[in-house]
Amino acid sequence: MSVSALIVAAGRGVRASVPKSLIPKQYLPLGGVPILTRAIAAFAAHPSVDDVIVAIHPEDIGLYEAASHSFSSRLRPPVAGGLERQDSVRLGLEALAVDRPDRVLIHDAARPFVEPALVTRVIASLDEHDAALPCVPVTDTLTTAKSGRVTGSLPRDELWRAQTPQGFRFDAILAAHRAAAKDASATFTDDAGIAQWFGLDVALVEGSEANRKLTSAEDIASADELLRLRAQQVIGAQRVATGYDVHAFGPGDAVILCGVRIPHDRKLIGHSDADVGMHALTDALLGTIADGDIGVHFPPSDARWRGAASELFLKHAAARVKARGGEIVHVDVTFICEGPRIGPHRDAMRAKLAECLGLDAGRVSIKATTNEGLGFIGRGEGIAAMATATVRLP
Repeated sequence: MSVSALIVAAGRGVRASVPKSLIPKQYLPLGGVPILTRAIAAFAAHPSVDDVIVAIHPEDIGLYEAASHSFSSRLRPPVAGGLERQDSVRLGLEALAVDRPDRVLIHDAARPFVEPALVTRVIASLDEHDAALPCVPVTDTLTTAKSGRVTGSLPRDELWRAQTPQGFRFDAILAAHRAAAKDASATFTDDAGIAQWFGLDVALVEGSEANRKLTSAEDIASADELLRLRAQQVIGAQRVATGYDVHAFGPGDAVILCGVRIPHDRKLIGHSDADVGMHALTDALLGTIADGDIGVHFPPSDARWRGAASELFLKHAAARVKARGGEIVHVDVTFICEGPRIGPHRDAMRAKLAECLGLDAGRVSIKATTNEGLGFIGRGEGIAAMATATVRLP
């Protein structure tokens, strides 16, 4: 059975538009993507839907092309809609009648969150029924009122909230719409109503609370925030922290920077191996999870760390991040010194840090600068390092 989707997007929807904007709501961005684009994608990606046609306002052709260009291979040419939604649907059905499908799904562009499972349920229902209407039960108490006074309540047992896509056997719904167009007294709010009026068998199908309709600017803002939160859950919260360390020079013949031994006329003085680069980076990593600093975890008063290789500290910080479910995205270390020269050893340092952190070397940056002869660094009395770590946490 061939299945086409007809998306109704011919309305002006200005009450949902951004202030001072005349862009209809179906073209407004939602999570950076036009609402209509999301609606089209739901059907273009469904394996049981053969093609999609969209009923648009003639003045919106430019907006439509920008919102739909990614799906050109799955789209029929758009059809110009009418004054009312009912007119737009009928015109869309007439366009499909040229090479009529067996089934048609009629959907409002203002529902961009339709799920594949819902589409599947609607299509499956058409094997046994003329039409399928997805609904969700009414859970709130419904009250009647007159002149500002409550007059009673309605029982909820037989009340449902109708959604789209509404599915139909194509020939049946086309005939129903043609008949409704000839009856001036017949007005309807959706296509299932036309189908029922025409005497078609309309089955109720389980809808979805996620399949919400965006009517106002507040609806769009709320949905935009929901998408942002969902993306944050998938991508994770990204944190950036910095670290800083400095060590003075003393008598010696080499310094150790980011785990690499570099010949020099002096060495750095410290409780451990005085690797100023790894110390700064250790603090940066601990900072991303608000877990103190290197002195908290490895106090200089503890003799166990005298002369220790600083990669122990760095690996410890990395393990603390991973224990929180974190992923180290990128690290950056900047040395501030008059000597030794960092450039010839940059790649070796990157490789060492990548090894310690379990990263690709492409995620490790090493830089260096002088202090232009100013201060204790400019006088060659020591080396400072600044580090930045970027971590993604669930």
